[in-house]
Amino acid sequence: MTTRRLQLSEMDAAARVHRAAFDHALPWLAGLHSPDEDRWFYRERMFATSTLWGAFDGEAMTGVIAFHDGWIEQLYVVPGAQRRGIGSALLAIARKDAARLELWTFQRNTQARRFYEARGFVLVEQTDGSRNEEREPDARYLWTRARGV
Repeated sequence: MTTRRLQLSEMDAAARVHRAAFDHALPWLAGLHSPDEDRWFYRERMFATSTLWGAFDGEAMTGVIAFHDGWIEQLYVVPGAQRRGIGSALLAIARKDAARLELWTFQRNTQARRFYEARGFVLVEQTDGSRNEEREPDARYLWTRARGV
């Protein structure tokens, strides 16, 4: 596995990673957006506002992370590549220069919640989902760098 910062030309691949992982983890929300909408979102929103890194197995993108200003906006690993350290490697990139990071995930996404909690993120808020597009109850997590580290 290799990791590197992504370019605009790679946003379509990042959108495919996102969709594959999202639909696998949250099948009740599958099809929420079309592939065209996903590609637009990554090209016009994520690339414009966030730092994006990808994980690769050869030429194939297997994971993506988008982060900015102390927030992780996206972190996805394709289903067939999960549990191989890809998510942890991408998370380490976001943590490298951060004193703290926050993120939202859905309450029913127990796999993501376990992943973040095992890496030192602490649950700080839960909502009924009325403020998110999916109307899905969500959970906000916070990670802070230990003093002296």
